[in-house]
Amino acid sequence: MRRSKIELTIAVEHPAWRNKWPSLRRDASRLLATAAAHPDLKAKAHGVVALVLTNDQALRRLNRQFRGKDRPTNVLSFEDQTEPLGGIAVAYETVAAECREQGKVFVNHAKHMILHGFLHLLGHDHTTKGEARLMEQVEIAILRGVGIPNPYVIETKSSA
Repeated sequence: MRRSKIELTIAVEHPAWRNKWPSLRRDASRLLATAAAHPDLKAKAHGVVALVLTNDQALRRLNRQFRGKDRPTNVLSFEDQTEPLGGIAVAYETVAAECREQGKVFVNHAKHMILHGFLHLLGHDHTTKGEARLMEQVEIAILRGVGIPNPYVIETKSSA
């Protein structure tokens, strides 16, 4: 049986990523290694993943070009015919705004978005309720493995 092997390349195009997440290279590598070892993924998790940490402008351009949606988004993933896996692009401003709106820790949410893109590269999707439920369960388990709480539970603060 083949052992899961992910080679990660990282391009930081927007400097705010480094300021907000100084250990991003180590953390992103650990995240994808943990994901690649997950029982539901390790048979497919082999190859090169290119991670691009960029801004809303770049994601808007990519979203318009490849999905016909003229707006930025948090994460996009792209298959690559020359590599077994592909690339993931994440927008700093959108991720930061989602953190503010949802009361999430920036690094945790960024890791979730990277993992989400990685799962898409491995064939997971969320177009139906069943697919979404399965994808969320895998995300929750992997994130738990790197010390991140369930991202789908939004804690609301109540005043006493």
